[in-house]
Amino acid sequence: MILTLVVCSFFCLLAGEGKAERAYFDITASELRKIMVAVPAFSGDGQGPAVTQLLSKGLALHSFVSVIDSSRYGGGRDADWKSLGADFVVMGKVGPDPAGMMIEGQILDVASNKLLAGRRYKGSADQLEEMTLRLCDALIEDFTGEMGVARTRMAYISDATGRKEVYVSDILGRHPRQVTSHRALCVSPRFTPDGNFLTYSTYHRGNQDLYITDLRQSSTTTSLSRRKGLNLAPAFTPDGRSMVVTLSQNGNPDLYLMNRQGEILKQLTSGAGINVSPSFSPDGQSMAFVSDRSGRPNVYVMSPVGGQAKRLTFKYSENSEPVWSPKGDEIAFTGGQGGVYQLFVMDRNGGNVRQLSSGGGSYESPTWSPDGRLIAVSRKSGSRSEICVVSKNGKDIRVLFTMKGNQSYPQWSGRLP
Repeated sequence: MILTLVVCSFFCLLAGEGKAERAYFDITASELRKIMVAVPAFSGDGQGPAVTQLLSKGLALHSFVSVIDSSRYGGGRDADWKSLGADFVVMGKVGPDPAGMMIEGQILDVASNKLLAGRRYKGSADQLEEMTLRLCDALIEDFTGEMGVARTRMAYISDATGRKEVYVSDILGRHPRQVTSHRALCVSPRFTPDGNFLTYSTYHRGNQDLYITDLRQSSTTTSLSRRKGLNLAPAFTPDGRSMVVTLSQNGNPDLYLMNRQGEILKQLTSGAGINVSPSFSPDGQSMAFVSDRSGRPNVYVMSPVGGQAKRLTFKYSENSEPVWSPKGDEIAFTGGQGGVYQLFVMDRNGGNVRQLSSGGGSYESPTWSPDGRLIAVSRKSGSRSEICVVSKNGKDIRVLFTMKGNQSYPQWSGRLP
């Protein structure tokens, strides 16, 4: 949805204060307990309950927040917050406005009993959900100094129709949209950096071909590469102008630099084992990928213009699916352990390897949230596959959303404009 009317203003409710007061938390600290937040019913318009519910769900997405169940205090605004263990309370209001609708919210610091800086948004009535998620991300920024990720999307593969097709929904699993109708296996959706386009591979012609579709429309999709053999899973350069793709047109799966029209610009690897799963560092200066040139799949890093590759992983039986963090300091990957894949994170140089998952199935296809605080991953257990999310410190693995069928190959978008 393109917003044309939404306006955000900051307002301060601290008597005698001339600027907003904020409380920032280092939520990456592994020993930090969750922030306990209450979200009592928004006052004003009849839309209050729906706004309250959506805001609560958006806040809880961020793993360092625990939203107190409103049944514990009846949803009212005058509870004994300290006895409930609340650190903060979101006081909100929604109602009509000359622009259509208005929503505002501010944080009550329970310890000091002071209302901190607030946010107000105005827009048309059909933008109320959008404004609610904007408020959510702004409140997360008030807690941490960095905008939240409630206004993002997830692409994934689902077999809800009986075939594995590409879908996109918002990050809370609402408004799922079926992108493909090939009635054949689709895999590995990838957003362009601007979020407007989505690539994927499909077998609907019998070969694993690569396509791209403009998400701003829903009628056409365009072929990027139908070369014989693999045409798999591109990694876009940070500027979105080109991509690195695995092709096996010459027999061996190698990495190729291609432009957005599918034209090969340069071959980056040549015959040194199977080379797949490229991922660019945010500055575009390095590229991680997987190769079995040492005998087993391992994560390597090299310049995106080609050249000597450096091996980063050594420990597990198979190491695959590297994904660079948005801040460029870490790489998530999956490693074989006990017959299944577990989720790991390491520093960009291969050091300080940490295991984030344990037991409970096989973890595949990691993808970072745009703030680098969360990792979404596909968890397979038996015939069941679901998308889970875990904080980067390995705490709080949980199912991201529940819907019909099995979901796999998650891909987290950047923040919406």
